[in-house]
Amino acid sequence: MAIRLTRIYTRSGDKGLTGLVGGERVPKESERLEAYGTIDELNSIVGIVRTYLPEYRERLGGDFDWYAEMLRRIQNELFDVGSELATPAGAEYPGMHRMGEGEVEALEHEMDRMQEALEPLKSFTLPGGGVLNAFLHQARTVCRRAERVAWRLSRDTPINENLLKYINRLSDHLFVQSRWVAKRLGEPEFLWDRGLRLDPREARAARRKNAERRD
Repeated sequence: MAIRLTRIYTRSGDKGLTGLVGGERVPKESERLEAYGTIDELNSIVGIVRTYLPEYRERLGGDFDWYAEMLRRIQNELFDVGSELATPAGAEYPGMHRMGEGEVEALEHEMDRMQEALEPLKSFTLPGGGVLNAFLHQARTVCRRAERVAWRLSRDTPINENLLKYINRLSDHLFVQSRWVAKRLGEPEFLWDRGLRLDPREARAARRKNAERRD
């Protein structure tokens, strides 16, 4: 689909309606708009991480180019996700991209690679410790919200199963990124104090419950 933007304001949304791909007009507070609007919010935060990233080129060394390209790809994929969410059933167009298994698997492979450099957690992490870590945690929480909204939308209208999987894996991916970045930059991770004081058996049970909550 060719894109040519000649004017940004249209006045067509002044009555509280906006157009989806295909021309259907829907209320601006609709679940579909909330879904792709939250993806747009997430993309903006990933963009902040990319903007700060060059400041850490030397400290990331040989991993800089790999990580920078990964973030670039994720931003473009998020735009694809938003476009797909903005396209209701029946409004698909020739050449339209739909998220597939390949994008999901790529996230999983990257998580596996980053996890190799990380030690097991002894407590839950808190956002912060470094600039990139903090923004990546913010991105993670927005990604979780995007997943919740997308699932609500899916209860009433068909949503690509791989798109839902992608958003789920990306939230985990952003969490692993936050830890990997802290490790590579030699920055501290903030840990939940109470978790550090738990009996080992209680700590294991808490980690299991957290894993279930993150599924």
